[in-house]
Amino acid sequence: MTWKRAVFALFAVAAGTNVPTPLLLVYQERLDLSAEVLTALFGCYAAGLVPALLLAGPLSDRLGRRRVAIPGIVLSGLASLAFAAAGGSLLLLFAARFAQGVVSGIVFSVGSAWVGELSKASGEGAGGRRAAVAMTAGFSLGPLTSGLLGQYAPAPTVLPYLVHTVLVAGGLAVAVRLPETVDLLPVRRDGGTSTPPAAPLVRRGDGRLVLSVLAPVAVCVYAFPSTVINAVPLLVELPSAGVAVTGVLAGVTLGAGTVVAGLQRRLGPWTAVVGTGVGTLGFGCAAAFAATGALPWLVLAAPLLGAGGGLCLAAGLTLTARLAAPGRLGALTSLFLSFAYLGFAAPFAIAVAARATTATLPLTAAAALAALLALRLAPVARAGRL
Repeated sequence: MTWKRAVFALFAVAAGTNVPTPLLLVYQERLDLSAEVLTALFGCYAAGLVPALLLAGPLSDRLGRRRVAIPGIVLSGLASLAFAAAGGSLLLLFAARFAQGVVSGIVFSVGSAWVGELSKASGEGAGGRRAAVAMTAGFSLGPLTSGLLGQYAPAPTVLPYLVHTVLVAGGLAVAVRLPETVDLLPVRRDGGTSTPPAAPLVRRGDGRLVLSVLAPVAVCVYAFPSTVINAVPLLVELPSAGVAVTGVLAGVTLGAGTVVAGLQRRLGPWTAVVGTGVGTLGFGCAAAFAATGALPWLVLAAPLLGAGGGLCLAAGLTLTARLAAPGRLGALTSLFLSFAYLGFAAPFAIAVAARATTATLPLTAAAALAALLALRLAPVARAGRL
């Protein structure tokens, strides 16, 4: 099945995005960095990713998935090599993280559309579920591996990135054999292409649904897990072996997103409602951990926030495929993922607010906002429009 090769390539790139996450504690100790600087380092990934998403998706609608995705996969491996060389320099770390965002933006937008198009024979929603599983599995196994290597193996800021580079090489090997799924524009005699008039991004009447439903659901995709992975370990003291604990925490959080993505088939239009509801509970548990320091609250918060993000990702990709106008799936997927990566600003916002108050207050506010969104989505789901 060709879609499996596309899924593996998407997984390989996704595995690199959170390799630096547990290593933030190593960088904090070596470079004497504050929580605000570390969350900014984590979040600058989105600054590179969002423009790349917005450019790569529409470009692949015109040039084809292969011509855009393959160079992105290559650059993902090069970004990890840049990280491996940047361990002692804050400037180089920011540059490597930004570059990692750029190449991930290319592959995630184009790769998700590619998986969706290769999965059409499996019915509506199959492509969204498979892309969600590929990305969340990579997001979870990457930091789990780097956390353990960073804690117990030599060269903690080098070896994890080399392991990811090898994985990307495997993803590239299977991706180059994938078929093109886009009907390319005819070539004119002068070497250019015959470009048709620009088609609308979504079907008539669906623009409001994009802004009021798809966009907020997208933000939850990464706001939920990134908060418990990035902000909470920096604001609340963790047990000893903090690098390994953070890696396991990230693995559990994002692994939960992988496990629940398949529930989208059963939940149907209620997937996003359940996802935001589960995220509400997760933020509540994270706030309780910040207030008490009791580890069981964190043990509950991690899988709840991960599951909430995974459900929102599966629901959002499925809704994106349904709303996209013919020939515009890559562009709308890019827009959805751009909204999603705005969620990476959540840890920074929480860290700044915690500096002025306590970590408990912004986490409680986040729980309230997620609950309001769940209430907003319920009537839309009841009408069968999610």
